Amino acid sequence: MPPQNPEKPRASSKSVARVYLKALAKRPWLFAILVLGAIALQVAELTAPLYLRQLFNAISANNPTPEVVNMLMGLLATLALVYLAGWTSRRITTATIVVLESRTMADLTVSSFEYLMGHSQHFFSSQFTGTLTRKVKKFADAFETLLDTIMLQFFPTFLFVTGAVVVLYTRSPILGIILGVWAVCLTALQIWLTNWRQPLRIIRSEEDSKVSGALADAIGNQTTVTLFARAPHEHSLFTAAVDRWRKATIKSWTADEYIWGILGLFMTAAEIVMLYIAIGLWQQGILTIGDFVLIQAYLLTTFDRVVSINRDLRRFYSAGADASEMVAILEEKHGISDVPGAKELCVLQGGIELKDVEFAFDSSNSVLKDFSLSIGAGEKLALVGTSGAGKSTITKILLRLYDVTGGKVLIDGQEIREITQESLRSNISYVPQEPILFHRSLKENIRYGKLDATDEEIIDAAKKAHCHEFISGFPYGYDTYVGERGVKLSGGERQRVAIARAILKNAPILILDEATSALDSESESLIQDALKVLMEGKTVIVIAHRLSTIMKMDRIIVIEGGRIAAEGTHDDLLKEGGLYHKLWSIQAGSFLADEEVEK
Repeated sequence: MPPQNPEKPRASSKSVARVYLKALAKRPWLFAILVLGAIALQVAELTAPLYLRQLFNAISANNPTPEVVNMLMGLLATLALVYLAGWTSRRITTATIVVLESRTMADLTVSSFEYLMGHSQHFFSSQFTGTLTRKVKKFADAFETLLDTIMLQFFPTFLFVTGAVVVLYTRSPILGIILGVWAVCLTALQIWLTNWRQPLRIIRSEEDSKVSGALADAIGNQTTVTLFARAPHEHSLFTAAVDRWRKATIKSWTADEYIWGILGLFMTAAEIVMLYIAIGLWQQGILTIGDFVLIQAYLLTTFDRVVSINRDLRRFYSAGADASEMVAILEEKHGISDVPGAKELCVLQGGIELKDVEFAFDSSNSVLKDFSLSIGAGEKLALVGTSGAGKSTITKILLRLYDVTGGKVLIDGQEIREITQESLRSNISYVPQEPILFHRSLKENIRYGKLDATDEEIIDAAKKAHCHEFISGFPYGYDTYVGERGVKLSGGERQRVAIARAILKNAPILILDEATSALDSESESLIQDALKVLMEGKTVIVIAHRLSTIMKMDRIIVIEGGRIAAEGTHDDLLKEGGLYHKLWSIQAGSFLADEEVEK
C-alpha cells in the first residue's frame, strides 16, 4: 500500500458550530438557565453604578442631616441588594455552565470515539495514533473554551456595553454616542487584527500536532530505535519538529504583542476624550459629581470587557482550530459502513465463496484480479505465496476491513456487504501474525474473545493454548498487566494469548495469519495440538510462510500476482512443481533438520 499523507483538511467554522449546537440542543433547559443568568448578572452590574451615582451626589451636597443620612442608608441597602442579586446570578450561571459543559463534553468525547472507531483500517493506517488521541481530547476541550468565551465573555460584554451606552445617552447623547462608536470601532479592529493573526495561530496549532505525532511515533517504536541505534536520528527529527513549533510560536506571540500595544493606545485615548467632554458638561451644569462616578465605572468596565475581546478572540479562534481537526474526521464518511437495512449474518455451515473479486488500494496498485475461490463448509484451506501476493488481503476482505472494488464475497450464500459488520466479525476468529494486546490484565485480554466468559472458561482456553503455564508463573497470575501493546510478554507468549482468545471466541470460521510464526519449535508443537482441537468443525483459512505447518491441510492455494497459480494437497503441489515446489525446496533444509530432531 503506498504511503498516505497523514494530514487531513480542517472543517469549516459552520461545521464546527453545527456539531456543537446539535450537542447543546440535547439540554435546552440548562442552556436557557445559562442565558437568563447571564442577562440577570449584567442587569445587576449596570444597575449598581446608578445607585452609586445617587449616593455620591447626596454626599457631595455636604449636608449630613438625619434625612440625608437615612436616604444614604436606604441607597446603601438597595446597593447591597443589587450586589447580592448579581452574586446570586453569577453563582447560578457558573453552576449551570459547569453541569452543561461537563455533560456535553462527555457526550462529545464518547460520540467522537464511537465515530472514530468506525473508520476503516485504511483510515488508521494513514494516521498517527498520538495525533488522533490528541484530536479527540482537544475536541471536547474546545467546546468548553468556546462556550465559556461566548456565554461568559462575548454575550455579557454585548449586554453590558449596550446597556452602558443607553444609560450614558440618557445623561448626555454625546457621551453615549462616543462610547458606542468607540466600542464598535475597537471591536471591529480587534476582529480584523485577530483574523490577520489567525493564520499564524493555525500554523502554530499544526506544528504542535506534528510535535505530538512525532513524539508518539518515536515512543511507540522505542524498541526499533534502540535496536537500530537511531536515538540521535530520532532526536534530530524531534528537535526539528520542536524548532518549527518554536518559530511558529514566536511569530504568533509577537503578533499578539503588537495587537496589545495598539489596543492600549485606543483605550487611553477614549478615556481622555470622554473625561474631557464630561468636564465641559459639568461646567454647563448638565453632569453632577455622581455622573463622573457613573461614567468612570462604565468606562473601566467597558474598557476591560472590550479590550479582553482580544484575549478571548485568541482563545476562541484557537479552540475553533482545534475543534475543526476532529470535526473534519467526523465529516469524513466511513470507508466501510453497513448498508441500510443490513441483516445479521447467519452461519449454518460456514461455506465461503469469492466471485470474480477485484481489489486495489488505488488505481496504480491492483492486488487481486478476477479472483474466484470457493471454500467448502468445514474445509481446512491454506494460502501460500510470496510476500505481497495478496494472501493477507484476501482475509482482510473476508473480514471486511476493506471492501472489494469488484465482484462479491459470500458466506453461506450471504453477500457480506449486505450484512452488519458486527455480525460478520462475530462469526470469525482471527489470529494475526503480530497480535496486539491491550494494556490490561491477561484475564481481560483473553476474555475479549467472549466478554461474558467465566474465570473457569478463561483458564480452560489458556490451557488449550498452552499459556496457562507461563501465566501461572507470574506473581499476579491472570491479573498481570501486559504493558502497552503487550510489550511485557515475549512474541511467543503474546501469540499464545491471542490463540487463547480465539479459542474462547469459538467462532464457526477461523483465520490464522502466521499464527505460529512467533513460536519456537517446542511451543509450536504444543500450539499445533491446540489448533487441531480449535479447527474441529470449523471452516479454516491458514496463511503460512512456514510450509511445514500446512502439510495436512485439505487444500493449499498458491497465490501469485493476485491470482491462483495452483491448488491441491501438499503432495499434489510438490508433484506439479511450480512456485510451491520452489518455496518448499528453499525451506526443505530446515524441515529435514526439524524431522531429525523429532526422531
